[in-house]
Amino acid sequence: MTQKKKDIIKSLAIHTKDVGSTEIQIGLLTDKITKLSEHFKKFKKDKHSTLGLTKSVNKRKKLLVYLKKKNSESYQKIIKQLNLRK
Repeated sequence: MTQKKKDIIKSLAIHTKDVGSTEIQIGLLTDKITKLSEHFKKFKKDKHSTLGLTKSVNKRKKLLVYLKKKNSESYQKIIKQLNLRK
């Protein structure tokens, strides 16, 4: 596991042994989306990776909808912490 991934998990974990909660999944997907966006600035014609980006964005959107429905406090915290909505 990379150090950046460990930092994301540590900052978003609900309890000490938490590694797969909705909040962490959203954080990791956000990191992946950011990396792919940077990749597309260099390689505009990379059409195969656009599928991965689209899937990641849609999965994060579904997880955010789920989190908003189940735990709105946590949803607001995630939105602020990851700076998703303007």
